[in-house]
Amino acid sequence: QVQLVESGGGLVQPGESLRLSCAASGSINSRYVRGWYRQAPGNERELVAVITSSGNTNYADAVKGRFTISRDNAKNTVYLQMTNLKPEDTAVYYCNAKLFIQNDWGQGTKVAVSS
Repeated sequence: QVQLVESGGGLVQPGESLRLSCAASGSINSRYVRGWYRQAPGNERELVAVITSSGNTNYADAVKGRFTISRDNAKNTVYLQMTNLKPEDTAVYYCNAKLFIQNDWGQGTKVAVSS
């Protein structure tokens, strides 16, 4: 089993930046696909970005060009650099780790974008 702990959320103004971190422990290894998802009030959880073991990335259209996902396998940590934040980015952001049938989630970190 994998334990995931997110950090870095907070309240920012439109146009500002935040960096989220997700530290993994337990039976994690570099083969895991790591990702970020988010869930806004009243909405379903949606994919934000994923990064494979080889470093290939995929982003939701809404965040392309503004968000960057990266991973440090030595630290078992994945990051989400978010720039030019918009009010519609407000959500709880969840870290995910997948490998075959293993699918683990963090507890989430809140991001609020408001003037």
